[in-house]
Amino acid sequence: MAMCRLKSLLSLRRRIYFHPSSSIKRFFCSSVPCHLESVGFIGLGNMGSHMANNLIKDGYKVTIHDKNCNVMKMFSDKGIPTKETPAEVAQTSDVIITMLPSSSHVMDVYTGPNGLLHGANVLRPFLFIDSSTVDPQTSRKLSATVSNLVLNEKKDYWESPVMLDAPVSGGVLAAESGTLTFMVGGLEEAYVTAKPLFYSMGKNTIYCGGAGNGSAAKICNNLAMAVSMVGVSEAFSLGQALGISAKTLTKIFNFSSARCWSSDSYNPVPGVMEGVPSSRNYEGGFASKLMAKDLSLAATSAKEVGAKCPMTSKAQEIFTELCNEGHESKDFSCVFHNYYSGAEEL
Repeated sequence: MAMCRLKSLLSLRRRIYFHPSSSIKRFFCSSVPCHLESVGFIGLGNMGSHMANNLIKDGYKVTIHDKNCNVMKMFSDKGIPTKETPAEVAQTSDVIITMLPSSSHVMDVYTGPNGLLHGANVLRPFLFIDSSTVDPQTSRKLSATVSNLVLNEKKDYWESPVMLDAPVSGGVLAAESGTLTFMVGGLEEAYVTAKPLFYSMGKNTIYCGGAGNGSAAKICNNLAMAVSMVGVSEAFSLGQALGISAKTLTKIFNFSSARCWSSDSYNPVPGVMEGVPSSRNYEGGFASKLMAKDLSLAATSAKEVGAKCPMTSKAQEIFTELCNEGHESKDFSCVFHNYYSGAEEL
């Protein structure tokens, strides 16, 4: 029976899900499936607060928890139920979404005292989605732990709980506008079931394979982003030293083989592009400390599998140095100004 249901769901995905658009998003969000309606959201920082708000706007019944009392009050003042512990959130939710800073925070929320799974062999939530950026090993460990538990009652056709690792790309602006990209690892049937939730918070979902593969995809994506930003910043800095303006180099890059996201969408040179962190003293955006953390995850994962990643090591060294020099809260594109001593374009 479960296999028949899986084939049906995967057939529907082949017909619809590979073509995300605003019309498809409306298809998912026009009604909330009853088995997904009650959502617990834990971790309401810059990203999580916007993600939770988008779920609320689309009609989900959201219960929240965060260590920040001010954030809890902000939601409570809007009439959104709040709970003092993750365990209390689990008692009132069929779906749990977490968006937390690090692997240690994730493990504490799930398995620590008053955690989502602490002391519980029988659970109410049938679906756990972790959108934190963590190492694949943590995601796989938690997935195995969750799958060994049982539900207090059958949910739709689910007889045991399941977990997805679903980190995101797009940053705070995409979280606010509901245009995030989700990289998802875990049981494919669970991925299909969770699609309506993803499309309430984002515009793209990519299935990456088994448990931990979403987390693996995210750290590889951020590794490439870090190395790209370092390379572009180094080139701009060298160009300035050789007498070529960054504005001129930007035009050349964007019409030639050097074109990339760091040059055409997130330029690190102040005065070249509006609406990016470099235009506002590197405030907002993706903090250097978070990039250093993600590079550490990539370096650790590379070591565990014996992969050669010299660029990872060098980028990690650079961003760690930025953090040690007091730039940890600046957007990671500050590497151009604060590491390479690049100049503003006037």
